[in-house]
Amino acid sequence: MVAGAPLTERTALKEWAVLVDAMARGEIIAMVRKGGIREQRAGFSVRHERFLFYPTFFHERPGELAPRFAAQLEASHAAQPAEGTIRIEYLGEVAGVWPVSSLEPLRAIDGMHGLAWSAVESRFHYRQKPGVQVIAVRVLRLGEPVVVPEQRRYQGCVSWVALDEAIDVTNAAPVLDDASMLMRLATLRNALG
Repeated sequence: MVAGAPLTERTALKEWAVLVDAMARGEIIAMVRKGGIREQRAGFSVRHERFLFYPTFFHERPGELAPRFAAQLEASHAAQPAEGTIRIEYLGEVAGVWPVSSLEPLRAIDGMHGLAWSAVESRFHYRQKPGVQVIAVRVLRLGEPVVVPEQRRYQGCVSWVALDEAIDVTNAAPVLDDASMLMRLATLRNALG
């Protein structure tokens, strides 16, 4: 990398907009993932240590949200740009990944992610293959939000997207201070091993 050159990112992870907003406020740091329809053979995998958050409404179901976030759906929808565009505001850095093959440990981290318990159970048992992955993410706010056109290839039930244009992430700043992040990570490690 050339000294002084901007740090950029093209890889984006799709997540419900309301949960991206919750992570951006520092309310949650974890995602419970199984995999999209187009990822059915291997399921979800953490392929990138750093990524942009691609806020989506695809397959968003209010009943699958933790009750504390259901009331925030309307505000989350209102904050999005015009149809056919995506507002990219946050960068994620993977802070931990835990494959979880038992439901019990997931009960202990209920407040660390944004899903209702019924959604956690459903994902856990999806396709009669018990298990999920819990991914802890350090969220950083970009220096400036970027609105990009939504391409057809970005749409659908897929987790990872390579954006057409790289986005400058040079001035991204963490939404949680180091001490808060470390404390939450310790809670996840204690519960998930």
